[in-house]
Amino acid sequence: MLEMTIALPDSISESEARICLATKFFEAGRLSCGQAAELAGYSKCTFMELLSKQGIAVLDYPADELTGDLRHA
Repeated sequence: MLEMTIALPDSISESEARICLATKFFEAGRLSCGQAAELAGYSKCTFMELLSKQGIAVLDYPADELTGDLRHA
């Protein structure tokens, strides 16, 4: 695993930076929810709640596919 050091301004905490990175990498599909939660330093459940509060969908399931699946259930 790659390690790096980033100099942050005093106005941004390490925790805030980790959450931001984890959220953006999850949103871009670069990290799974579990990987992003680990990077952010949260449990998967707590990270999912954080995503929800930020308006980020935890599941990317198009409405038309869901409707079709429900019709065939």
